[in-house]
Amino acid sequence: METTKQKTLRGSFSLFGKGLHTGLSLTVTFNPAPENTGYKIQRIDLENQPIIDAVAEKVVDTQRGTVLAQGDARVSTVEHGLSALFAMGIDNCLIQVNGPEFPILDGSAAMYVEKINQVGIEEQNAPKDYYIIRKKIEVKDDESGACITILPDDQFSITAMCSFESKFINSQFATLDSMENYEKEIAAARTFVFVRDIEPLLQANLIKGGDLDNAIVIYEKQTTQERLDMLADMLHVPHMDANNLGYIQNKPLVWENECTRHKLLDIIGDMALIGKPIKGRIVATRPGHTINNKFARLMRKEIKKHEIQAPIYDPNEEPVMDNNRIRELLPHRYPMQLVDKITAIGPTTIVGVKNVTANEPFFVGHFPQEPVMPGVLQIEAMAQCGGLLVLNQLEEPERWSTYFIGIDNVKFRQKVVPGDTLLFRVELLHPVRHGISSMKGYMFVGDKVVSEASFTAQIVKNK
Repeated sequence: METTKQKTLRGSFSLFGKGLHTGLSLTVTFNPAPENTGYKIQRIDLENQPIIDAVAEKVVDTQRGTVLAQGDARVSTVEHGLSALFAMGIDNCLIQVNGPEFPILDGSAAMYVEKINQVGIEEQNAPKDYYIIRKKIEVKDDESGACITILPDDQFSITAMCSFESKFINSQFATLDSMENYEKEIAAARTFVFVRDIEPLLQANLIKGGDLDNAIVIYEKQTTQERLDMLADMLHVPHMDANNLGYIQNKPLVWENECTRHKLLDIIGDMALIGKPIKGRIVATRPGHTINNKFARLMRKEIKKHEIQAPIYDPNEEPVMDNNRIRELLPHRYPMQLVDKITAIGPTTIVGVKNVTANEPFFVGHFPQEPVMPGVLQIEAMAQCGGLLVLNQLEEPERWSTYFIGIDNVKFRQKVVPGDTLLFRVELLHPVRHGISSMKGYMFVGDKVVSEASFTAQIVKNK
């Protein structure tokens, strides 16, 4: 069973630099945060402004970087910092910035990764809540030809394919099969821009802080010397020969496909807006911030619709507890033994299975013409799973029993009928103290929650 815990920073770190859009001198500080916090961004230059939740708040502009807003507070170009956090497995972080954007730094995520490695990463008590992709999800933009597809996979991986109207980067391909390789293969990839796009961006005051130290500039369509000299003056760089097409930069390319690797970096940063780590494979064609954020919003809707995901059940896998072992731990016998097997168990979570047949004794009277499993027995079955979770952690578990002492927040969402396969997921809400255990249980048929409850049990030594 997945036992990865949430993570935060061991300490704080700050980075300084110019803003890409404003050209202002900016400082961004990353701080540890409690478990289940997520990514929160605070404008410390504004008084009485709410802290922006990177997941819940509105994306208001996607042309030159991701912009988050709540009320009057806006923060842009957050994707490089969020990309580093998300890829390095950090779930909780309070980010403080003294202006309307993160500093552009060198146009990549390398400095964020370097600082994260310096201060270190700390594991927290709460389990990491993955969203597992069970089916193909896709979003398209017919106008631009952009498309992002996510497919089931046992970890998060990503592939990007880019096509530009340029002989220098006409078509490129990049892939990242594991986030463990992010630092080595993606973090140093810099942002890029075409010369043909610079003039309108400058006229719109969108890149006041851009220069050849924080971006790859691509000069792929020849213009007049006068026009190129004017752009060079606006960028505060030396004049260049208008006949020499190619890359314009102070630093050489890190990789031949650095531009597409940066697209991967941006996608990962925009996926941080989903709010959960993902297990799935993304395939992105001609990605950009517009399609990235459209996809992130779609994923947030999917997660909200399936907020509680059913465990993955493969009947071909050997159970971790079969029926015989369950009988050794639980005193229940026919017709009250309501768990057939345990498929996964961890320190705080257990997954169990019951196959509901037409021969269940309770169907005789509940109800003869329309057999429905009684709700009280559904709760009993979840509680039996919870008992197995607790007993599994004790020495000589056969010498102990668990008893209900409280049931709360019970909900029944769908009927359970003969032929259903029930999946139980029960998790500890708090560590066991003084022989008292608090748990939350869910019961699924397929991928739907059919019932849920919170319950408290007492652990008692057998006479």
